[in-house]
Amino acid sequence: MPIKAILTDIEGTTSAVSFVFDVLFPYAAKHLPAFVREQAGRADVAEQLAAVRRESNEPDADVERVVEILLGWIAEDRKATPLKALQGMVWEQGYQAGQLQGHVYPDAVEALKRWHQDGFQLFVYSSGSIQAQRLIFGCSVAGDLTPLFSGYFDTTSGPKREAQSYVNITQAIHIKAGQILFLSDIVEELDAARTAGMATCGLAREGGELAAHITVDSFARIDPAIF
Repeated sequence: MPIKAILTDIEGTTSAVSFVFDVLFPYAAKHLPAFVREQAGRADVAEQLAAVRRESNEPDADVERVVEILLGWIAEDRKATPLKALQGMVWEQGYQAGQLQGHVYPDAVEALKRWHQDGFQLFVYSSGSIQAQRLIFGCSVAGDLTPLFSGYFDTTSGPKREAQSYVNITQAIHIKAGQILFLSDIVEELDAARTAGMATCGLAREGGELAAHITVDSFARIDPAIF
């Protein structure tokens, strides 16, 4: 069954983990408190603050307490959907101000452009919000790469280490699981995608193997035709 679509992770796959942990997370931690205080009355921000209160079981938390909760979640790298949404809003301001530029490996840029030209549909699945994904690729060091992609998925589709999440994505893009190639640097994510019926390829940029999956150290070594 020939591959028709490629679904890729971001962190550690198309982009350096260090960009997320050393640039994006500190930027959000620094700017998120003021953003929340200043924008708490904005409808989309208020919606996410309400979600933070629900998820933390603190329905009466004031804005300052919500800020504390969010900073705690950032410190523990919690994959909380409202946190990811608010981080995306903060990062958007940073990208628009020219303070941030999305990191994408050159080999990933080249391969994604080639695959798009060859007719493969390209999708992203990351724990970062869809907004954050669009910003990384839209304001990347290689320019605006968003025209290459047909869609984006985040934790609203489910946790990345659960097979059902990949079933949900398969249903959303209307392509058979066996015709989707999933790329990631995390074995548990690759395992979940395989359980859902997808083809898989692991990225180990520093070398090594991701157990039970074809593993490469560069996008340049990925040939969708062999899966």
